[in-house]
Amino acid sequence: QVQLVESGGGLVQAGDSRRLSCEAAGRTFSVETMGWFRQAPGKEREFVAGITWSGGYTFYADSVKGRFNISRDNAKTAVYLQMNSLKPEDTAVYLCAVGPTVSRYARTYTSWGQGTQVTVSS
Repeated sequence: QVQLVESGGGLVQAGDSRRLSCEAAGRTFSVETMGWFRQAPGKEREFVAGITWSGGYTFYADSVKGRFNISRDNAKTAVYLQMNSLKPEDTAVYLCAVGPTVSRYARTYTSWGQGTQVTVSS
């Protein structure tokens, strides 16, 4: 099992930037991909960005491509989500997850953090 702890959420204004962090502990040797998802009230959980642990391959949802950047720190077993040009529609709980495969689908991720709230005011 992998334990994940997110941080960095908060209230920001449209156009602002914010950086989320996720630190992993436990059986991290089993991790192939670390991903960020988000869930807004009344909506399904949606994929935001992912990064492979070995090669650093990154992939993004179309809605955030060009605005968000995912990166990793292998020494700290951490992943970051730099969010720029934030929009009110980016408001959601952001969750970090890990899984054994490269995937955009939540069902393939095996461990999840508790999430951190990001609220973007207009």
